[in-house]
Amino acid sequence: MTGFSYQIDATDGRARTGKIKTPRGEIRTPAFMPVGTAATVKAMMPESVRETGADILLGNTYHLMLRPTAERIDRLGGLHKFMNWSGPILTDSGGFQVMSLANLRKLTERGVTFKRHIDGSKHEITPERSMEIQRLLGSDIVMCFDECPALPAERSRIAESMELSMRWAARSKEAFGDRPGHALFGIQQGGLEEDLRAHSAQALREIGFDGYAVGGLAVGEGQEAMFGCLDYATDQLPVEKPRYLMGVGKPDDIVGAVARGIDMMDCVLPSRSGRTGQIFTRHGVLNIKNARHADDPRPLDEDCSCPACQNYSRAYLHHVFRSQEMISSMLLTWHNLRYYQDLMAGMRAAIAAGTFTQWQADFHANRAQGDIEPV
Repeated sequence: MTGFSYQIDATDGRARTGKIKTPRGEIRTPAFMPVGTAATVKAMMPESVRETGADILLGNTYHLMLRPTAERIDRLGGLHKFMNWSGPILTDSGGFQVMSLANLRKLTERGVTFKRHIDGSKHEITPERSMEIQRLLGSDIVMCFDECPALPAERSRIAESMELSMRWAARSKEAFGDRPGHALFGIQQGGLEEDLRAHSAQALREIGFDGYAVGGLAVGEGQEAMFGCLDYATDQLPVEKPRYLMGVGKPDDIVGAVARGIDMMDCVLPSRSGRTGQIFTRHGVLNIKNARHADDPRPLDEDCSCPACQNYSRAYLHHVFRSQEMISSMLLTWHNLRYYQDLMAGMRAAIAAGTFTQWQADFHANRAQGDIEPV
């Protein structure tokens, strides 16, 4: 089996473009990963997700371990076959969802016990169990098990959590074992404290991972604080390995993260927003439910090649959204995911051409115009 590797093809400032090579295909970076929480990107067929330009999907360990269970997915041939996605899949460790969704959590050195948010049944995740679940799912990129405290938090709490996460990272690496063709990523923690981030990065380097994630951001600290952290956190990680910013985000968050050396991102925002009528375009954000779209014959975005823009008017999309027709979620989600993938493709091309600074300026200028009013 061909192994996992990463190559940087070009840099422009701190931004970089390249390829992550896996046995299931290449991932062009910077890359945005649509989130398939429960083995599906909501309102999308897997073939449609591929058509948006996505090279890789994200699956959620917490949700899949509870329903339908990792053991069942394994018996049915693994997550790729189960959800009909032939490309690479990254699975998170389950730690964030345990902290944010589960009830009656108990955190110990061993791991976390919790009650299932669906029916109250009791479960446990440890670093070893997280590695087992992700092995059963068959994910190509596995995340080590960590704890992610919400911000703001006391420095002592952040430091304690980071140290625990580093001990769990070492246990994750040992439990992951030797799996050719599969990669294990470590997760840097430390809140907004530069010295704690540096300590975490050094601990992860000593353990040794195939890639490194910046965790513990996009959890309530705001964009300015997040960018301030990325100004130093990214450079604390190995330059020759892919860098993944977890759970981000809005288009301007993504552009700012790439400018600071991030290679991979994921977020539910484009698909969730599609289902609620929030649309991302080159001229900013629009809300399709607004009455001004009811008689507008134009597409959402004249420069977009997605089916929503190529085949339907704003008036029609306004109508089906207000009528709560299923096609609304399908078309609007497709558009948003295509916009995000076009955004990534634009950055990759600009970095390769050495014009990323100008690209950023144009991106922000176009968004500042706002959505163009109908004539």
